[in-house]
Amino acid sequence: MTEKLLQFIWQFQYFNKSGLVTATGERIQVIYQGIINHNQGPDFLNAKIKIGSTTWAGTVELHVRTSDWKKHNHEGDKNYNNVILHVVWQDDESIDPALREVQTIPVFELQNLVSKLLLQRYEELMNAPSFIPCEKSIHSIAGITWNSWKERLLAERLLRKAAAVEILFQQSNNHWTETFWWLLARNFGMNVNTAAFESIARSIPVNILAKHKNQIHQLESLLFGQAGLLKNNFEEDYPRLLQREYKFLRNKYQLKEAHIPVLFLRMRPGNFPTIRLAQLAALVNESAHLFSKIKEAESVMEIKKWFHVTANDYWHYHYKFDESTNFKMKTLGASMIANIVINTLVPVLFAYGNYQHENKYKLKALQWLEETAAEINSITSDFQQLGIENKNAYDSQALIELKNKYCNNRKCLDCSIGNAILKQIN
Repeated sequence: MTEKLLQFIWQFQYFNKSGLVTATGERIQVIYQGIINHNQGPDFLNAKIKIGSTTWAGTVELHVRTSDWKKHNHEGDKNYNNVILHVVWQDDESIDPALREVQTIPVFELQNLVSKLLLQRYEELMNAPSFIPCEKSIHSIAGITWNSWKERLLAERLLRKAAAVEILFQQSNNHWTETFWWLLARNFGMNVNTAAFESIARSIPVNILAKHKNQIHQLESLLFGQAGLLKNNFEEDYPRLLQREYKFLRNKYQLKEAHIPVLFLRMRPGNFPTIRLAQLAALVNESAHLFSKIKEAESVMEIKKWFHVTANDYWHYHYKFDESTNFKMKTLGASMIANIVINTLVPVLFAYGNYQHENKYKLKALQWLEETAAEINSITSDFQQLGIENKNAYDSQALIELKNKYCNNRKCLDCSIGNAILKQIN
């Protein structure tokens, strides 16, 4: 038994409520179990309990054993002065009548009142070696439970991401366009180079980019130079041109090179940092006031048009400087655009709406997830094998949150699906 499970049992009153008595034999009636308290102090607030002929209003404290009250030093803590009932799994203190007489807080033991099937099912969930703890039972959950839980999962995920965005917003001196630029560049870095690309973006303020946005080779010289990719003795004319441009711009703006190196190892050529930086430069070159346009956009289809960019001609024949290849246009693909919508545009828009207290932006962010294709990865694929639908990015983001934040941590008692499965026993 754990205190978390004990709180769950008390919160939902999952025990036999006939003939309840305290450790000293007084009759108990739970009129209202109280509201769970996630802050300092007793476990449940605003409870209403009838003990004997008297109805008490106050707080309820829960422990696995009665002796835990003293172990946790509650005796001298004024936060516990209003406790009207001490609910325990096991009353391990002496049953000496003299000790019971001086005890001021009634003790109520649950050990013999809880279904053994509930405890067995909880044990199975905690020890299941499968993809998710409830793999064998998840099919029995009603659609209405799933829908409301997905909505909450997505809200938790976006609020957590919004908090991270707001930290960057503060670091940018409360500049939303700068914050957006950092996060957009980070997204172009993919998994391997996210930190490096963010570092590059931080080293080139958006006001400098704006001055050179109409010259693609100047944008590339800034990005490649700050990434440390223009230091070689090149043979081809184009990288030599970028070197000259970068030397001039670096001195003009007193730029300091990004401190995190970009990596090429263990990735497909299409994801090489050279290609992603070239595509990022093309996006800056072809876009004007992008963050403002995104705020005003009504659908994902509009956004896809803006992000459907292609790196300049040099990169049709290259993946790296001085290494020519067969012709292939380096267009930003549909999957990458969807990735940007899910991992940059939606979190930034939601954060903006949350910060400005404007729900229209938050609702738009949710709408965009519904309009974006579902993510296909190991997590969503395993859920689909269990018969759980993954029809759009709204679903996939909720499933990823469920797996990473609840299933992996065995937080079944905090999960609506876990709750529903345990409820089936009672």
